[in-house]
Amino acid sequence: MIDIGNLRLVLGGKTLYDNLSWRINDGTKVGLVGINGSGKTTLLKVLMGIIERDSGDLSITSGHRIGYLPQDLQELPDIPVIDYIKDRAGIDGLERSLRRAESELASCGEDGQARALERYERAMVAFEAAGGYSFDAMAKKAMKGLGFSPEDPSRPTSQFSGGWKMRVSLAAALLSRPDVLLLDEPTNHLDTESMEWLEGWLKTYPGTVVAISHDRHFMDKIMDSIAELSNKRITLYKGNFSQYLEESAARLDQLERERAKQVEEIEKTKQFIDRFRAKATKATQVQSRIKKLERMELVRIDGPDRTVAISFPSCPRSGHSVVEAENLGKSYGNIDVFGGVDFQITRGEKIALVGVNGAGKSTLSRLIARKERPDSGVIELGHNVSMGFFSQESSNNLDYQNTVWQEIYGASDRMTPEGKRSLLGAFLFSGDDIHKPISVLSGGEKSRVALVKLLLEQTNFLILDEPTNHLDMATKDLFQRALLEYDGTMVIVSHDRYFLDNLVDRVLEIRGGKLYDYPGNYSYFVEKRGQVEDDRPQETEVPSSLSLKDQKRLEAERRNRIYRQTRPMVKEVESLEARISELESRIDEIHSGLCDPEVLENSSMVQNLMVDLKPLEEELRRAMSRWEELMKAIETVEAQA
Repeated sequence: MIDIGNLRLVLGGKTLYDNLSWRINDGTKVGLVGINGSGKTTLLKVLMGIIERDSGDLSITSGHRIGYLPQDLQELPDIPVIDYIKDRAGIDGLERSLRRAESELASCGEDGQARALERYERAMVAFEAAGGYSFDAMAKKAMKGLGFSPEDPSRPTSQFSGGWKMRVSLAAALLSRPDVLLLDEPTNHLDTESMEWLEGWLKTYPGTVVAISHDRHFMDKIMDSIAELSNKRITLYKGNFSQYLEESAARLDQLERERAKQVEEIEKTKQFIDRFRAKATKATQVQSRIKKLERMELVRIDGPDRTVAISFPSCPRSGHSVVEAENLGKSYGNIDVFGGVDFQITRGEKIALVGVNGAGKSTLSRLIARKERPDSGVIELGHNVSMGFFSQESSNNLDYQNTVWQEIYGASDRMTPEGKRSLLGAFLFSGDDIHKPISVLSGGEKSRVALVKLLLEQTNFLILDEPTNHLDMATKDLFQRALLEYDGTMVIVSHDRYFLDNLVDRVLEIRGGKLYDYPGNYSYFVEKRGQVEDDRPQETEVPSSLSLKDQKRLEAERRNRIYRQTRPMVKEVESLEARISELESRIDEIHSGLCDPEVLENSSMVQNLMVDLKPLEEELRRAMSRWEELMKAIETVEAQA
């Protein structure tokens, strides 16, 4: 259990927490929410002891281990990924302790045997609790679920991009088997398949989870309570994020009614004071009301302005056909991204472009936007198409010498200055923030400025590549509503499932270098594509343009190929699994024998058991290693078939 009492922290001259109290019970899964700048990330750092509190109490159950995934990328040692994960989990140290305990038990005399056995038992329990001999297999399974290839565990961390290093850190945090997991935006660098695997893992995780996330689907599926950080304190809500929204909206309505009553009472009190201030007979009453006004504090409402709305300017209609592509192909060097792609986009469609990381979503969006040229095939825009394009690189087109306000003020004359200020406020630029030079903004802030500029453009065809990455939930909701009312055509790349599900009416999936078309929303796509189950790869689907008979024939041929190529390996796997079971049973018997008081009284029996134990453990290690190799080979065949 984590218990926070009367926490106070002032950071950079700003009071983040004042008399904040919060109890996190064991086994709960809590989503930490609040407006940007409220101190969510800082609060996790306080729990980790990274930032010292000014005052207040913080207690964590003795012996509890805490796993932490920070939002910002941390420097990783340049060693193989699997070695880094094992080091974070403490497996290597536990195994060394076990080997020392084994040696001591085998060589000690009768006088020290009881103590040596006790040390050995503690070492064995700790080693097995952390995964023991099966840890490598568990780690590789987790890495596969997070999207890594079979070769990645042996690659050094320096060979991975920042997003993949964050996945390495996430795998290490999960596999360290902590009692408490603190996760700051864990889904930021994950594709949909990896998110689904993570959700499945967390659903069965028995420990405590405290997570900050702007992914509503994730917060709905995992959390059993929500902690709202507002007005420098925590308010707890039972249920998932959707239930929290309902309860907090009702609470906000109540606060607004209370504030309206206060404002009305203040106005009446001021009128009384002004009317009777000069009358001596009313002096006592006037002074009483003046003191009452001085004591009165208006109910504070900390949250997004619910009156703000954003919209796109109107634009002339395009022709019926917006984009047509035929036999489209793109390669980078000797790597083929996709080929033979055909599709048409018609006026008014709202399309999600999905696929695993590296499938080619951004590449296809850039081809549609004419930012790159295809290596084969043709892609044509229709009549009267006015296109707007957003990607994470769009911020490079800003004038870094401008302030935020200068950049937006000069972007369009189709909105009043007041409207532009409201729009900037909706995208988290308020007060003096709008006068900051763009050159000093963070990457996320620059992306938000670029997105605001896009909202001011006259377009009838939008191509959006991860537009919500740097938006909080309130802003994302406003942006989604604007897109729903947008009467043009749209193609959007996003991993935010809730955002897509309530927005799009068609899904295009890039998989294995081909394009698959699903006429429906994101839930329809998930239903047809098949959920990720037991973190096993999906079977490759056959393009829907083939007849049902041809689809069945091709799928049967694929299954036969897999069967022929994997049959010898599957037989060996079955044999190994039987032997592994035998070895584990025999090792358990020896461990039980070493705990038998009668055996302990006979030093020669103890030594004989230890002699028997070592070769069994070594054979088990070799069998597990071979099993992993075979499973990797089978997965490779299935993926390539």
